[in-house]
Amino acid sequence: MRIALFGTSADPPTAGHQTILRWLSERYDWVAVWAADNPFKSHQTPLEHRAAMLQLLIADIDAPRHNIALEQKLSSFRTLETVEKAKVNWGEDAGLTLVIGSDLLSQLPRWYRIEDLLQQVQLLIVPRPGYAIDESSLKAVEKLGGEIAIASLTGLDISSTAYREHGDSEALTPPVIAYIHREHLYKCQDATKKRFQLR
Repeated sequence: MRIALFGTSADPPTAGHQTILRWLSERYDWVAVWAADNPFKSHQTPLEHRAAMLQLLIADIDAPRHNIALEQKLSSFRTLETVEKAKVNWGEDAGLTLVIGSDLLSQLPRWYRIEDLLQQVQLLIVPRPGYAIDESSLKAVEKLGGEIAIASLTGLDISSTAYREHGDSEALTPPVIAYIHREHLYKCQDATKKRFQLR
């Protein structure tokens, strides 16, 4: 069984994440998704809200094989612990692919026990606009034992940051926007709401 592991600190999750999940669902037997805390970032929104928004994002995907699920129990501060949980869940023989955005590639060598991690998973790098995949970062990860593939998909040129900083709600799906408004999650959402009311 080929399993794509896709943890994201998405704050909030966007239509770009949804595009990636749909693409993964066509290529893997199972796509396991969870909201994560990235130790290299600070987060505005508590993990349980980000997980709830991811659940809404997944429910909104028409995946013919119904093979995408929020697996929040996989979430851990350390990716190595996530992989250990995945092995307990799906067995030692499951083919695990860790999916990361190209923006994280240069951070990988600093991850906790990265060599141990790379022995247990394949890596799939999803290109993100504005984050070129540079040869030196690829070579550094390969030197640590990484088996890397590059996704034949470029993430949409939208980001969670654009929403948080500018209230760019076009990056979000309607169920996620509704959740943000209901829970009063971001400072920018009040401005977005006013814009909607003016129309």
